[in-house]
Amino acid sequence: MILVTGATGSIGRHLVRRLDELGVPFKALVRNADQGRALRCPYVVGDFDEPESISAAVAGIDRVLLNGAGAVPTADDRPQPMVGQQKTVIDAAARAGVRRIVKVSVWHAHQGGRLAQGAHWEIERHLKASGVEWSLLHPSGFMQNFLTGAGTFDDDGSLIAPAVDAPVSYIDCHDIAASAAVLLTEPRGAGETFVLTGPEALTMREVAGHLGGALGRPVGVVGLAAADMAARLEAQGVPRRFADDVAHLWADVGTGSLAATTPEVERLTGREPRTFAAFLAAHGDALR
Repeated sequence: MILVTGATGSIGRHLVRRLDELGVPFKALVRNADQGRALRCPYVVGDFDEPESISAAVAGIDRVLLNGAGAVPTADDRPQPMVGQQKTVIDAAARAGVRRIVKVSVWHAHQGGRLAQGAHWEIERHLKASGVEWSLLHPSGFMQNFLTGAGTFDDDGSLIAPAVDAPVSYIDCHDIAASAAVLLTEPRGAGETFVLTGPEALTMREVAGHLGGALGRPVGVVGLAAADMAARLEAQGVPRRFADDVAHLWADVGTGSLAATTPEVERLTGREPRTFAAFLAAHGDALR
C-alpha cells in the first residue's frame, strides 16, 4: 500500500491518476474529506501539523511519496515549517515499518542553502538517518508555474525573469509524477538521487514565444534585477530575510543554475519528458 502526501498539488494529482492506471493499492493523504472526494480515489484525512493523524495515516503503508508545500514567508528567526512537518512524516513512517520513502526535494539542495535548498537538505539528512529506504527527486523548475502565475508574471501579463536569456530546463509535473510512480512500485532506485529535467533548456524569451503562440497574442519579457525583486516582495509585506533569500535564488537562476538537462526521466519511465510546446498543447484551456 502506497501513501501519497501532497496529493492535491501539481505532482500529487498526476501521481494518484498514474497509480490508479497501474492498478496498485494506494491512499491519498488529504486535509479534509472534501479534498479526498474531489480526487476520486481512496484517501485518508490527516495533517502534517497533527502527528497523531500522520501516525494513523501510515499504518499498514509500505511506501510513501513525501511531498508538501514549499518555502513560505516566515519571521526572520523562524525555520521553514516544512522541516518539522516532513520530519514528522519520516518519524511516523519509520515507527510504522514503512519500507521506502520517495521524497520530492529541490535541485541543488545543500547545507546552508537559501530557503527550500537548505530546508530540503535538512529533511534529506533526517530521512537518510531514519533507517527507511529512500529515493530523492530533485526536479528543475515546474512548467505548471506558467499556469498558476507563481511569481512569473508582471501585472500587465508580461513574464519577469532575473535574466531574460538565462536558460532553464523546465519539467512538466506529469513527468515528475511518472518518475515517482516507478520508484514507488518497483524495486530500483534505492539510495539514489534523481535530478529531473525537461528535454530542453529554454530562455524566458523562448518561453514567451511559446506562450504567445498558444495565446494568439504577444507576451512581453521584463528583466528584473535581484535587488528589485527583493524590494517588490518587501513592499508586499514579505519579511526582509525571506525577500533577500528569494532574490539570491532569483539571481542564481540568472547565472544558469537550472540550465542543464538530464536523462533521468527517460531512464526511469522509458520515454522522453514532455517538451514545453507539448505541455502547452495539453493545457491550452487552462492557460487561456
